[in-house]
Amino acid sequence: MGSRLDLEALKARPGRGIPLGASVGETGVHFALVSRHATRVWLALFEHQDDARPAVEFELDVERNRIGDVWSIFIENLHAGAYYLFRLDGPYDPKEGHRFEPGRYVLDPCALMVVGSVQNSEAKCVVVDVERDWEPYIRPRTRKSNSIVYETHIRGFTAHESSGVEHRGTYRGFIEKIPYLKDLGITAVEFMPVQEVGEEYIKRRNPKTGERLKNYWGYAPIAFFAPAARFGSGGGAGEQVHEFRELVSALHQAGLEVILDVVFNHTAEGDENGPTLCFRGIDHSIYYLLDKEGKCLNFTGCGNTVNCNHPFVRDLIRDCLRYWTTVMRVDGFRFDLASVLGRDQSGRIVENAPIIERIAEDPILRDVKLTAEAWDVGGAYQVGSFGNDERWSELNGKFRDDVRRYWINEPDAKGAFALRITGSPDLYQDDGRRPIHSVNFVTSHDGFTLNDLVSYNKKHNESNGEKNRDGMDYNYSWNCGAEGETGDPAILALRLQMQRNFLATLFTSLGVPMLLGGDEFGRTQKGNNNAYCQDNEISWHDWRLLDTNAALFRFCKGMIQFRKENTVFERATFYTGKPSRKGAGPDVRWFQPDGKAQDWQPAQPALGFWINATENEGVPLYLMFNPTPDDIEFVLPGGDWWLRVDTAAVSPGDWYAADNAPRAGESGKITVVGRSMAVLSG
Repeated sequence: MGSRLDLEALKARPGRGIPLGASVGETGVHFALVSRHATRVWLALFEHQDDARPAVEFELDVERNRIGDVWSIFIENLHAGAYYLFRLDGPYDPKEGHRFEPGRYVLDPCALMVVGSVQNSEAKCVVVDVERDWEPYIRPRTRKSNSIVYETHIRGFTAHESSGVEHRGTYRGFIEKIPYLKDLGITAVEFMPVQEVGEEYIKRRNPKTGERLKNYWGYAPIAFFAPAARFGSGGGAGEQVHEFRELVSALHQAGLEVILDVVFNHTAEGDENGPTLCFRGIDHSIYYLLDKEGKCLNFTGCGNTVNCNHPFVRDLIRDCLRYWTTVMRVDGFRFDLASVLGRDQSGRIVENAPIIERIAEDPILRDVKLTAEAWDVGGAYQVGSFGNDERWSELNGKFRDDVRRYWINEPDAKGAFALRITGSPDLYQDDGRRPIHSVNFVTSHDGFTLNDLVSYNKKHNESNGEKNRDGMDYNYSWNCGAEGETGDPAILALRLQMQRNFLATLFTSLGVPMLLGGDEFGRTQKGNNNAYCQDNEISWHDWRLLDTNAALFRFCKGMIQFRKENTVFERATFYTGKPSRKGAGPDVRWFQPDGKAQDWQPAQPALGFWINATENEGVPLYLMFNPTPDDIEFVLPGGDWWLRVDTAAVSPGDWYAADNAPRAGESGKITVVGRSMAVLSG
């Protein structure tokens, strides 16, 4: 890839202001950049990716090349593949929020591709000719209620040598593993950030190995429109846009949706002492929330906070989402620290924030799935109240915590557990929302893996080089009798049983289930609950575990199948406890183990949960939960029952397909082993 500049042929004329960024026309390339406070702007073109100095610069004239706050220029005889940057002059007055550095080149905020090292100030933007008629245009269009989300990292999914793919750790490597995901039964892949990041290496090293730590997760965006070069099979030399689109197309052809974890709350430029890479050098006072002294407000834990509700920044975010939807063809977005979107230009949380409403009501975005991580590190926690719009779903952090609390047998956890598995009506019903607004998860990238949740009482993040101070301190975890790795067969069996409890709970709860990638076969991070800087075997999927933990994989796959077979778990409305039709009896009932109606007293944490056949295409279900260490005998509701799930049983007795399920409870009773659950169908 090379720009092949014909300097003598290049001619500049005024641009038209729109669209922003670099857009290819029939006779050249149009560039447009927004800066309200700049006094001079230059477009720099480079002959080669590694060139430190431009081959030519064009200064944009205030009279001829500026319309309002938009600086634009058209370069005739320039083509796709050209490398470019901008340079801007203006006031340097940090207290007023202005930090222009005329000697520094900066990235285009609307660049569609970036190559080279951003961290070492060697990056270049690349002119991309976007094909609007990209084929095939296939969208699975899975209903929210039918969705099963798989959260993973593009590199980590196939980087390990055991992955067996040709292009390890890349977009193309991921394509090679799509049949595995299809076989598992998920409906959507949620990618951790694929937007271009502004840093790779972190100043710290692993104190155990001396390894240089990296920004593996990628929550340090600098080019919102550009797919990350680090996932390209050619090392990021310009193939990344095409290969990302190949990946989306391949997933769509397999019937799987694509959800992106997008980060609009902060950038890689950090606080006011951080590097000038893009936004800071273009219009620092507009892009970031600042205090009265011109210092960055930090509601993200990353040094700065994007000024999301400035009118121009709102438009930038909306245009970015439109681009990923229409050109890259993704199916949804998960918004990192989404409460930042609700902060005004003073940093206060406001109701009906303009950007949140604009995203929800945008006509192009009406079909995509929107999920908010409804909190930030500034103290906002909006689970159950984000957006006030039915378009927004939320990551249900309370589901994670309450389900964990129940299964480690914490006192008083029973009532909250019952609310979580029935779609969290206490969070969503009062404002007219439904179970599908709750994205349920037990584990995610941010925290323990499922294996580690049942193997560690405490976090073990020493390898991050922060003296184990980072990451969540309390995880509602339990090591089942030994901290970390063990050869004790009884402990290993209990850990497997506990993992099955969490999986079975997740897939029999109302709401949209999200599975952390690798949990289906027992991936471990050795107790690290904040592996953001571990681009190594701590974070990568070790595919040898698929054989080692084949029984766990079989169970997880079976629970996904069970969920799909029983449509009651995909219902879009809450249970009522009342008859759904005349003479049918209540839709659900709660029981104590002795068969009496549940009294909800905390002294007895065991639960029996009956679902009427009227709610499940003629098939009644009875779910029994026993988080205590003791075996408990449950009296069954009347009727004939077949065993579908027993998390205490050894595989293949832990899960049965409908056509070979054994009869159960013919005596009218069944014993549920301590720290396990069972599911019967009638």
